[in-house]
Amino acid sequence: MKTEARLKELGIELPETTSPMANYVNAVRTGNLLYLAGKGPGLPGKPLPQGKVGRDFSIDQAYQLARDTGLNLISVMKAELGDLDKVTRIVKVLGMVNATSEYGHQPEVINGCSDLFVEVFEERGKHARSAVGMGSLPRGIPVEIEVIVEVAAEAPAPRAAAAAKPRPKAKVKAAPKAKTAPKAKKAAKKKKR
Repeated sequence: MKTEARLKELGIELPETTSPMANYVNAVRTGNLLYLAGKGPGLPGKPLPQGKVGRDFSIDQAYQLARDTGLNLISVMKAELGDLDKVTRIVKVLGMVNATSEYGHQPEVINGCSDLFVEVFEERGKHARSAVGMGSLPRGIPVEIEVIVEVAAEAPAPRAAAAAKPRPKAKVKAAPKAKTAPKAKKAAKKKKR
């Protein structure tokens, strides 16, 4: 099933992609890997969630915030690739939870994003993961997640493909032999004697 059709089947509408808050970009592609910058749960038109998990947010609330963060990340993938079917695998997820010092349920929180990726991308959504606690996160957000995605190889541009083909060797014509002037021939014969 196409990923876009899968989103519709799940009743998921992707939010608008938000711009970076500083001097960086949302994603960088190198080879077949797309590295996504860390995103939080803020959705356009809604107040930015702020606070600590374990004090201001329950596990269930934080799970939903991690899911919202996953939606933001899928939105970046769509903006960067144009087609979510180009995602061949979610490779790695790093989930950071702004939590109280004694909090130990970071994996349950980041499951919000992980579960979403598997729902949307199915087998392609299964990934390696780290879920860690942080003393704070930018703007006081409760969750930040970054992702590494494997994407389909791009076909080479027509010019590049033509340039890669070996060119036939050009036939090189031998330069005509220079004619020696009659006087030079006579002088050469005299020297030999």
